[in-house]
Amino acid sequence: MSALTLKVAVNLINQAISAGRAISAAPLTIAVLDAGGHLITLQREDGASLLRPQVAIGKAWGAIALGKGSRLLALDAQQRPAFIAALNSLGQGSVVPAPGGVLIRDQDGNVLGAVGISGDLSDVDEQCAITAIEALGLTADAGVTA
Repeated sequence: MSALTLKVAVNLINQAISAGRAISAAPLTIAVLDAGGHLITLQREDGASLLRPQVAIGKAWGAIALGKGSRLLALDAQQRPAFIAALNSLGQGSVVPAPGGVLIRDQDGNVLGAVGISGDLSDVDEQCAITAIEALGLTADAGVTA
């Protein structure tokens, strides 16, 4: 696979929603972006709060922009707050440095895009994104080492 299609992106969202329901997560909002950081699709579950779409997109966009999962961006925010502030200035406030933005890689390690999820604790959001990506036989890169 060289690019994410709408069909794959919708399937990712459906898998993420299923993962969230399986663990009784709070209502989720899921965004799927392509490798250029452009939104392919977004769904907000009933009951998800007002800013969840922007947060989900921001988690995925930050992962694409810096080429690493948003968990690592959260660490950067703790260790280098001035860098994250500058990054958000350059990105017009588009980066959300919290777990839940996961890069989607193909079998060769190429970045196809990212999934961003917001709605529950950030660790739960990330878990649902990883589950969805792996369910489709793709590689999830959340910035976590095994």
